[in-house]
Amino acid sequence: MFFARWTRIPLLGRLVRRIANSYGTNLHGAYLLTPAEAEELLDIAEGVAITACTCRQVFGNCDNPIDVEILLGPTWHVLLEAMPQDSCEINKDKAREILQDGHRRGLIHTIVKCRGDFYAICNCCSCCCVPLRLSKQYGIGSALTRHEDIVREFREYQAAHMAKENA
Repeated sequence: MFFARWTRIPLLGRLVRRIANSYGTNLHGAYLLTPAEAEELLDIAEGVAITACTCRQVFGNCDNPIDVEILLGPTWHVLLEAMPQDSCEINKDKAREILQDGHRRGLIHTIVKCRGDFYAICNCCSCCCVPLRLSKQYGIGSALTRHEDIVREFREYQAAHMAKENA
């Protein structure tokens, strides 16, 4: 968010925006999900865990719950390897409750992808969500996009990890 402010500096802003959009497209970005897509991704995942929403932890602009980021593992091994210390495994029913509660509260559902790996469904608010704020306030559109085939892409991602583990 600090460097995003530089997008408002004449001339330099265009360069910063171009670099940030490239970063969002190629390395780290979030994809908007419908509630149905979020539940389908949850069903596909081999393992789920819960952790704090980093955006809300850092910015704390509202009173929405913090422990609403659902970590997704394409396989159990990947989930356990990637789980932060402050997270804990949950079952899919508990994860569905978190999704439904987030939907009732008007939170946005996104799946986050970093360096080629899908790792979490975040349920964030519009006042704290970094990808949404980068897109809306600073014109870094690739920070948060819509992907019509996100479920298919996650299935392919999962299949690749399963094949790797079985090899």
